[in-house]
Amino acid sequence: MEVAILTVGDEVLAGDTANTNATWLAGRITDRGSSVGRILTVPDDRALIAETVHEWADAFDAVVVTGGLGGTHDDVTADAIADAFERDLVVDEAVREDVIETVAAYRDENPELVAAHDLEIDVDAWAALPEGSRALVNPEGLCPGCVLENVYAFPGVPAEMKALFEQVVAEFDGDAVSRTLYTPQPEGSMVETLAMARDRFAVTLGSYPDTEARNRLKVTGTDPDAVDEAVEWLRDRLEVSDRQ
Repeated sequence: MEVAILTVGDEVLAGDTANTNATWLAGRITDRGSSVGRILTVPDDRALIAETVHEWADAFDAVVVTGGLGGTHDDVTADAIADAFERDLVVDEAVREDVIETVAAYRDENPELVAAHDLEIDVDAWAALPEGSRALVNPEGLCPGCVLENVYAFPGVPAEMKALFEQVVAEFDGDAVSRTLYTPQPEGSMVETLAMARDRFAVTLGSYPDTEARNRLKVTGTDPDAVDEAVEWLRDRLEVSDRQ
């Protein structure tokens, strides 16, 4: 299963917010045995989001979109996904009730803050999702997520994104397995050995700096036996261990 991750937000592109969502999602998706083929950040631009989602929905097995959901002026992701599939935005009554309950709970817990700012929200703006999508009720916040065909949309707040992703995590199960090895050898001393391993085994082999005194090797494949054989072959030729 090949997945694309699209993060939305002017604040990410400006460097005001670190894109931890993409890193976390890529790790969780890879852990489930699927692969990430693309990561992109775009501004809060409805047309650009719609164009990207439309293109990626055909090109990848799944598309994960995070950020830009909600009822504020710059939250255009739900509209854009609806545009990509030529759908309208609709309000599911169960989702609407959850938004109302969340707002009521916030009012009860923060009476002075609510009174000071005369807090009012447009419930339908926060609850609206593309027609025909599967709603994901948000246990950590106000805005729901959704699934429309192979597109998964989550709010950008990390705690909310993580909670909603865990509701659908099993849908990202794949066949890939990985093993990680650590070595004090410099990358230059391993070039020939790693090239031989790539030619010899049906695996993907990556070499990454981990610290100044250590490198990390990651062996990935869809055949667990091939991954194990490649690891053992490397053990015989390099100074490696499983310990970090």
